[in-house]
Amino acid sequence: MTTVDLTQLEEGKSGRVVLISGGHGLIRRLESLGIRVGKNVTKVSSQLMRGPVTLRIDGFQVAVGFGMAKKILVETKR
Repeated sequence: MTTVDLTQLEEGKSGRVVLISGGHGLIRRLESLGIRVGKNVTKVSSQLMRGPVTLRIDGFQVAVGFGMAKKILVETKR
């Protein structure tokens, strides 16, 4: 198993959220989007040069900013 942040996850790959390294405000914002520790997420796409990262969670697609994505660590299988 490998742990990476969402910006490093390859498009089309999935992982389980293991850590959100941020304050209560960030954690609440991400939870409102369905992103929380223990959830499986799939990276749909990302933009070049620090653009938003699009994820699929529970059948829904959500986009988070590059800075937020850097703070979300996921565990992937090799």
